[in-house]
Amino acid sequence: MDDKSSQLIDVGQLRRGLFIQLDLGWMDHPFPRGSFKITSSNQIRTIRALGLTQVRYFPDRSDPEEPPSDFGGLSSSGDVRSEDAVQDRLQAEARALQAQRHQQLATQQANLQHCEQRFGEVVQLYQRVVEELPARPVAMREQCEALVARCVAEILVDGEATIRLLSEGTGESQATHPANTMVLALLLGRALGLPAHGLTELGIAALLHDLGKQQLPARLRMRDERYTPEDMAIYRSHVRESVKTGRRMGLSAWALQAIGQHHEMADGSGFPAGVQGEDMSTGGKVLALVNRYDRLCNPPPLAQAQALTPHEALALTFARHKACFDAEVLGAFIRMMGVYPPGSVVQLANERYALVVSVNSTRPLKPRVLVHDPAVPPDQALILDLESVPEQGIRRSLKPAQLPASARAYLAPVSRVRCFYEHQVPARPAVAV
Repeated sequence: MDDKSSQLIDVGQLRRGLFIQLDLGWMDHPFPRGSFKITSSNQIRTIRALGLTQVRYFPDRSDPEEPPSDFGGLSSSGDVRSEDAVQDRLQAEARALQAQRHQQLATQQANLQHCEQRFGEVVQLYQRVVEELPARPVAMREQCEALVARCVAEILVDGEATIRLLSEGTGESQATHPANTMVLALLLGRALGLPAHGLTELGIAALLHDLGKQQLPARLRMRDERYTPEDMAIYRSHVRESVKTGRRMGLSAWALQAIGQHHEMADGSGFPAGVQGEDMSTGGKVLALVNRYDRLCNPPPLAQAQALTPHEALALTFARHKACFDAEVLGAFIRMMGVYPPGSVVQLANERYALVVSVNSTRPLKPRVLVHDPAVPPDQALILDLESVPEQGIRRSLKPAQLPASARAYLAPVSRVRCFYEHQVPARPAVAV
């Protein structure tokens, strides 16, 4: 922010409508950011309680002056002890707000760490399955059942399980796609009302749906439009191989059917059997959708330039490939993901740039976002729940390349989207936006 356009004014001159900047460290005040427009007398009292005598204000960003009004000012002729008591109370309130902010940040970081750890457990198990399955197929199935059952128990806890964006993974892991598919399938299955045992079967099918690719030559394990007809036939055989592997592990008929249909399409354009929607199982319908969505966001490394943002992938699926998916399943998926799924880069109504980190399925236009604010270090930035800020919203979706360099470095949008689930804590009202 350009200091040349600002002026220093006495705190006694503060009023609603002034855009101010607190020349304090982030930890030294309780507001979400150091520069904001004053909207209430409570904010004025809190600023005075910080012990400041002057603050920096920006005339060009402030509202025109209102008729004189006392917004809680202190009388110079009043009782000194009474004024001291008021100041002590306000300072105590400011310290409490600061402590609350510290606690929110600690909780936010702990929740992300927990999600990262749980996602890592899924990835590690899948890698172990690939390595040990030939010798221990039944034992690997039992380990998968235990992990998925634990995930289902967590998802079914009372309260909304939201989708949480994770930080960029190191390297490209063959287990990232199965882990993403499992998480999305479980959350979509919950949205569709599947019971616990159905969710467990769905989660196992989602996690293991691509195991048959281990039987293919390495160069044919990722779909490529440049494949010859012979290459494509070999690639498509991974569905059959996945079902065969699932039988060796002792998977249920329900899970095997879902695996066998994860490339089928409701309009009959899928493979290997070209079945249509009415002949597809619930598990097959779910896997076909989440598998396709994740591949749009996370294509093979050689096709990374074709990766879509989560917002683009969802919009494309609905606008151009709607007929490929079951209408009920697709509708539930769109409600679950929100208009701006985790990983979407957006510009807010106040022109700030932000990264969507989680979604609220009951308010699809009001996700939780990380906002670019140069006054706050990225690792100390609180996630803003747009539901708690009725006057704020998203103006448009962007590609990461459209961000200014400073915003791109701050928000660090991921090139490969990884998600897990978390139980969202109800939002507290925001102090300033």
